[in-house]
Amino acid sequence: MKKFIIHTMGCKSNQFETAIIKENLIKNGFIEVEDLKNADYFILNSCSVTHKSDNEAFYLLRNAKHKNPQIKTVLTGCIAQIEKEQLLNNDFIDYVIGNDDKLTLHKFLNNNKNFCVSDVMLQDKFSEVELSDTTKTRASLKIQDGCDSRCAYCIIWKARGKSRSASSDFIVKQINNFSEDGFKEVVLTGIHIGQWGKDFGLNLLDLLKEIETKTKIERYRLGSLNPNEINDELLNFLQKSTKFCPHFHLSLQSANDKTLRAMNRFYKTDFYLKQIEQINEMFDSPFLGSDIIAGFAGESDDDFDITRQNLEKSGLTQIHTFPYSVRKGTIGENMNNQVDDKTKEKRANIIKAISRKKYNEFINKNIGKVHEVIIEKHRDKHSHNLKGVTRNYLTIQIVSEQENLYNTLQKVKLTHYKDGIIWGEFERNFGGS
Repeated sequence: MKKFIIHTMGCKSNQFETAIIKENLIKNGFIEVEDLKNADYFILNSCSVTHKSDNEAFYLLRNAKHKNPQIKTVLTGCIAQIEKEQLLNNDFIDYVIGNDDKLTLHKFLNNNKNFCVSDVMLQDKFSEVELSDTTKTRASLKIQDGCDSRCAYCIIWKARGKSRSASSDFIVKQINNFSEDGFKEVVLTGIHIGQWGKDFGLNLLDLLKEIETKTKIERYRLGSLNPNEINDELLNFLQKSTKFCPHFHLSLQSANDKTLRAMNRFYKTDFYLKQIEQINEMFDSPFLGSDIIAGFAGESDDDFDITRQNLEKSGLTQIHTFPYSVRKGTIGENMNNQVDDKTKEKRANIIKAISRKKYNEFINKNIGKVHEVIIEKHRDKHSHNLKGVTRNYLTIQIVSEQENLYNTLQKVKLTHYKDGIIWGEFERNFGGS
């Protein structure tokens, strides 16, 4: 029996695809192990959003060879798609498999074919591959791949190809399969899910209406959305939904109009600040996450100060930020006035501080409230307490010895927040202790 270890970098789409790779390997006689020394293959599903992620991938591959010189390393994902055959010149890489080919990776290993990278720009159809993994509490479903935007900082469109969507029939069927397997919640993911249906004349709202009426799932949440893809019709629908989890992740990237123009992001800060305010008014304690790049090319001190002020006054819950990393092959690579690393790091740290303050304020607003919580299938690995996730994306812990509550929906009162942990207790007479 051939043994493998698989490691995932990057986005939720990669995580979903890793689950498919793993499932197909096991179905075809491979065995997953935990120790590199016992593995025949080390599979890396890579991310190439920055040079830092490239370097991390190469470190992981070298490390696998160092710990087990006999192991075969398999590089797939976005680095494989962009860099292609030249990667085989590295003595620490044995296989290179592209993004659209990795879902049948087991075939390449069985046939000892060490290179296959199809041209994703020629791909017109979404690869509808079913997943039946039941190890997690919340199911993920990739509904879309590729991206038609050309943001100045981003290389992913070259790694993923043009936007293409799973059919609504496939999505509904997969969600109902998840329900039959016991899942209570599904997370809809993709490279740019706001472009779902564009390739066949539909939009995301059309899909959500299908999910609302044709599936048995009790909760669903959405991946990242561009502010331009959120309108009153969508918000009104989601507000009335009994299945939607009020958790929004907005792909903002900057809070300064000049920087947004340079990035090829086609919206203005005032537009999405009002949108955030609207969402906070329409939903009960919605979680509003975002992405912000610190120190994009040409961002002056004054530009960043505008971003800082706008973020501070925004109704965001949490801000994921990182210093801009020049990515070879992007428009941003050749832009003037690149910001030095020290300044980028300083700006990122300022945004992180704003994020911490907002997140703590959001948690404190929720203390004392009763939330519907999905209890995880596994206890917290450190405290061994029950843990779960609210509809508005707060992870909580409950002191309880009960074993029959895994993968159930429970009413939980959030009692206090201490040492980075949100504590809760079951409402009386609601299946709790």
